[in-house]
Parts: sequence; structure tokens; C-alpha cells
Amino acid sequence: MKKYRLLPLAATAVAAATGCGGQERERQPNVIIILADDLGCGDVSCLGSTVLNTPGLDRMCREGLNLTDAHSAAPTSTPSRYSLMTGQYPWRNRDAEILPGDANLLIREDQPTLARMMKEAGYGTAAIGKWHLGLGKGKIDWNKEITPNPNSIGFDYSYIIAATVDRVPTVYVENGIVPGLDPEDPLHVSYTENFPGEPTALTNPEMLKMKWSDGHNCSIVNGIPRIGYQKGGKSAYWDDETMADVFLEKVKAFIGENRDRPFFLYYGLHEPHVPRTPHPRFAGTSGMGPRGDAVLEADWCVNELLDYLDDTGLSENTIVIFTSDNGPVLDDGYADGAAEKWGELTPALPYRGGKYSLYDGGTHVPFFVRWTGHISPGSTSDALVCQMDLFASLAALTGQVIPDNLDSRNTLDTFLGKSDEGRDGLVLGSNGRLSYRLGDWHLIPPYEGPKRNTPNIELGNSCTWSLYLQSEDIHEDVNLAGKYPDKVREMRDSLSRITGECYR
Repeated sequence: MKKYRLLPLAATAVAAATGCGGQERERQPNVIIILADDLGCGDVSCLGSTVLNTPGLDRMCREGLNLTDAHSAAPTSTPSRYSLMTGQYPWRNRDAEILPGDANLLIREDQPTLARMMKEAGYGTAAIGKWHLGLGKGKIDWNKEITPNPNSIGFDYSYIIAATVDRVPTVYVENGIVPGLDPEDPLHVSYTENFPGEPTALTNPEMLKMKWSDGHNCSIVNGIPRIGYQKGGKSAYWDDETMADVFLEKVKAFIGENRDRPFFLYYGLHEPHVPRTPHPRFAGTSGMGPRGDAVLEADWCVNELLDYLDDTGLSENTIVIFTSDNGPVLDDGYADGAAEKWGELTPALPYRGGKYSLYDGGTHVPFFVRWTGHISPGSTSDALVCQMDLFASLAALTGQVIPDNLDSRNTLDTFLGKSDEGRDGLVLGSNGRLSYRLGDWHLIPPYEGPKRNTPNIELGNSCTWSLYLQSEDIHEDVNLAGKYPDKVREMRDSLSRITGECYR
């Protein structure tokens, strides 16, 4: 495996300016990746939403580049985040599936990561927000420093939630330490059995302020039933309604402290993942229930960040990338009225499926890039791109060489609006369930299992091969496998070659 090395000059990132002292290298641009959680293209007004108004994301689109055929590597959180962070397909790691809240760090400490690459390029690095890539080794003691943690794989600073807001532990973790713990009330976490005497949604439903619809019936925190069990640690519990404000303040503080050096920020929004608990100033403002309100809260966070960059004079030297970890979902374990509010519409529109699905809506996500003065405002590209390729692209931006065995590809010019050349092929999905894009063609192998899951999302499971031509059938309604058997064989053989699995 090759070691990163810093090249003397990256033309896309470093320019020479002539002055009285001769030639001087300009500072490399800052990079911010904002990753929403379960946000669909149909949630964004500039992408066609008819039920939500998202001025912050519309601003990203208006002031930057809109990549209309952008994808996460998988239709669920942990696998897609793993791919973004490592530049590898998630199915190469058998453990890259949705993790429980007490899972160990999924990324090896010696593994190349986007954060480590940026750090070696001279950047200050931070991870703030949702993590969901595991922590520690073995059984985690939440009352001591947890290592390894995000700082172990390239981040200088981290302030995260370990997994998702619907999973325990319901505490923040800062640089591997849970802030605010009382030694007299230690925190204990289990994903196998409850602690004696601790209430759950099943034993004490009268304590709930939010009802569960599926699976979320374990420990109750802040009146909300979660996945998993915890005991103690009450002084460190997060407040669900102020989480967005807490993360945003940490983001601004990191930027302010690092404004005189290049910085790389991974900003993981927790919205609109369940449970949807927006701040009271957003509650009821969307007309689409808590999920719609949570989308507006996330949109506000984006707008606040853009304002902060403008006000501090950093916008012209900061690349801001906004996208989502996977497609959207309505009912995902809580009875919050989201499905009823949306009715026959889905936030994945105009694409089929959504979170968990092999159809296009599982991975087809919003993707905007703003770099004031460098990217043409209001520009659009229909190139096929993937979040996984940010690794190789940012390596090119910062003038570094990455290992040969990564799946990430350099599409920097496409991300900066200088080219419409995207990927020819892209494998989508995680362990056991994959699909394959080749140009406008989308091939889904036959898989056993239900046609739909509990959130009422079409999963793409079928007893036969499915082939769709997206340029003519954006919703993937017409299976062309029988009409184009040669195309099926061509794509099937390519999928077998890439994955090393025999598809027949």
C-alpha cells in the first residue's frame, strides 16, 4: 500500500502569486462536507419538492453546482459513511452494515481515510455531528476515554454522537470522552438485555411523549423510546431539541479557531433521521409534521453556516459540499405522522424506492457544491458521481497520491463544475444486496426477500433480473431485462468481475 506524499504543486489548489518577495504559494482551500441523514431529493424545493421550502439548500444550488445524478455508495447510513471516509466500496468490509450504538470502530486505525489524507496535506481536521462508524475496541467503558475514536483515524477534533439519535447511548462524545458525566452515576450500555428495574417502552408506556411504531421500544430517554438499553449517566444526556444548535456552535467554533490555516470539516447533520425532535422554533413551521420541521431545521443549519462563512470572509476560500447519506424514509420506527402527511407522495421523488432500497431512490441523493468565485453560480451537471470519489478528488485538490487499491476515482473537475465526465460504472449497495449502474442503465440482480419493508419502501427484491434505462424511465417502472438480454449479460459480467462474486 502506498504512503501518501505531498506533491510540490497541485495546480487546482495552489496558485502562484508574484509580489515584491518573489513567488508565494496561496493557501489551499478549506473543505466542508455537510452530510444530512435520510434526506431525499424530494425534500428540497429547488429539486422539485412541492411540500417543503428549503431556502438554505436552494441557496447552495443557486450559488454553486447542482449534481443531478449523485449517489451515496449504499442505501443505508453506516455503509455509505464508511465508503465516503475510506474511499472503498462498503461491501469490501463484511462488517459495514448498520451498527448498534456500542459497536467498535469499523475503520482500522492503519487504514487510509479521508481525514488522515487531509491532515497529512496540512489541514486542521474535525468531525462534528453524527458518526455511526463505531468507537473503541471490545466492550466500551463509556466512563473512561474511549479509544480508538475519530481522532485515531485522522481527525484533530471530534464532537459526535456515537450512532443515531434513536440508539443509546444518548450522550455526546468529545475527543473520545463523554462530557458531563457524574462519577457517582456511571453510564452503562447494553444491546442484549435491559438493566434490572430500568423502565422501557414496553413496561412503562405512560412515560412516553413519542410513540414507537416498530422496534424502538427499549430504554426511554427524554420521553422517547430508543433502540438498546442504558442505565445511569443522566447528567451527560443530550437534549434532543437543542442538538442542532449544539453541533452548529461547535462547527462555528472550530472554523473560528482554524480560520488562519486550511481546515477540513466533516459536519454530520442528524436530521431528518428519527426521532424527529426539532427545536421549538421550528416545530409546526413546515405544515408536514415533525419530519418536515426537521428538514427545515437542517436547512436552517446550512444557511447559518453559509452566512458565517460570508461574514468571516472565508467563502472565497472554502469549498462547501452538501449531500445526504442515503435516500429518504417516512415511518422508520416512530408514529410521528410522516407517512400520513406525505400521502401518495414520497420524498424520494422522482425516483423509486428510498432508504434500504436497491431502486434508484435508495442512493440517489442531493449533492451541491459551493465555492464562491470558483464555481459558476446556478450551474448543473448530470454526470454520474459518487460520494466515495471525494477521497481521490480531494487528494487531487490538495496534491496527494493515494493508495492504488482504493475504489475512489478522481472526478475533481466534475465536482468543481469544470467537466461533465462522471463515472462510467458504479456498484451500489452493501453486503449481500448490490446493484450496478453503467451509464444510464441500472441492473438489479435477483434477490430473495420481501418486496417492501416496514417503512413501506420498495426494496427492489425480485426473483428475476431487473434492468432499467433511466434516461427514458426515471422512476424505473419498465423492466427491460427480457428485451435486452445482451445488456444484462454485459453488466452482469462486469458486476462479477468488480466484486469477485459469480452472478448468474
